[in-house]
Amino acid sequence: MNNPKLKRTLFQAFDGAGKLIRKAISRKKRITKKGVVDLVTETDHAAERLIIKIIQRAFPDHAFLAEESLGSGNSPHRWIIDPIDGTTNFAHSLPVCSVSIAYEENGAVKLGGVYDPMRDELFFAELGKGAFLNGKKIAVSKTKTLGDALLATGFPYDRRKDPDKYLRIFREFLMQAQEIRRLGSAAIDLCYVACGRFDGYWEAVLNPWDKAAGILILEEAGGKVTDYSGRKAPLTEPSIVASNGLLQKNILRIIETNR
Repeated sequence: MNNPKLKRTLFQAFDGAGKLIRKAISRKKRITKKGVVDLVTETDHAAERLIIKIIQRAFPDHAFLAEESLGSGNSPHRWIIDPIDGTTNFAHSLPVCSVSIAYEENGAVKLGGVYDPMRDELFFAELGKGAFLNGKKIAVSKTKTLGDALLATGFPYDRRKDPDKYLRIFREFLMQAQEIRRLGSAAIDLCYVACGRFDGYWEAVLNPWDKAAGILILEEAGGKVTDYSGRKAPLTEPSIVASNGLLQKNILRIIETNR
């Protein structure tokens, strides 16, 4: 793929949405609930509208899959958008959130970016061309054992229905890994595995917009991504296990044993 306009449009969308989020994070917010613990703010909607407007101006015939407005259009060219990944953090003015945008062509993700506006960190990948953080190439860690590994995870919105289902797995990793972090943004978690800050990551339930860009970035950085069964799964599969590759089998073993 050689289309500089796609990359330019992607970066313009990050710039616009990032400015909105930085201005709004410390302000009082109007918060509504999509579920008991699933929040949305007016900034989520505003950032999504701005991203779509920027992309439509450049590519009026492209389709979208976006968290707040869901799907629109019918085209082999589709943009998968999470305007604020980490809305709960954002709603509490905790500066750990990101904008995640992926470009998909005929069902394959070709470009992906995750922008952390608070740290001004832009993770980016193009299929077959490597992964980058602010223009510098990145790669996964070389950690070989769970005892030396810093892992990340998240808990799904339905966790109150059967918390033990998730806590069994968490407890085992707590006993075997060096440490575990819970940042609240799946897109950032994936990118942190891609650049070696984390060695592995697992989560039971994600949506396509949470992970489309992050998966491409991680794989282009040399990492491994599967579902809980160890298969390379479509974006519609909710479960995810991501690692530097060296830890993949051990992470999958613990999940399988404790599910």
